[in-house]
Formats: sequence, C-alpha cells, structure tokens
Amino acid sequence: MDRSLPISLDWSSEEVVDVIQFFECIELTYKQPINRETILHKYRRFKEIVPSKSEEKTLCKQYDEEFNISTYQVVKRARESKDQMIKSERQK
Repeated sequence: MDRSLPISLDWSSEEVVDVIQFFECIELTYKQPINRETILHKYRRFKEIVPSKSEEKTLCKQYDEEFNISTYQVVKRARESKDQMIKSERQK
C-alpha cells in the first residue's frame, strides 16, 4: 500500500524522520499499547517542528484521513490518562 505522509520540503532530514516517527507512534497505538511518555515525548518534538496550531491540524487531518485514526484523540488520551500504556481503537 502506498502511504502518503504529510511532510514539508522546508524540514531538515532529521525533522522529517522525527515527524514520521511521531505519526508512526500514533498509528502503533491502534495495534498495541504504547508508553504514554513515549507518545508525549514524540508529540513535544513534533510541536518543536510544527509550532503552528493550524499547520498541526492540517498535517494531522491528512494523516488521520489516510490511516483512519485520530491523532488528536491519542494525544488527548496520553495527556489526560494516568495509565502507563495507551492503546486506541478505530471508530466504526
């Protein structure tokens, strides 16, 4: 399957890798439990690269639609949960 990842040509190679790792971490929560601190760490790095809220929403929406997930819900759950591990389920 061809995947269309939301990246910017303005980012450095390291930033592209970090953004991809963030999105892969989000997607992985739909397959297995992920440590909430890992999610939050990758999200903080993502926000260093994408500080604009509108750009964040655009990128996340593109990714979410491509993979039928909710980046927002995963990050929200990681922020609010007291659970060590976070696992998500796809909405039907």
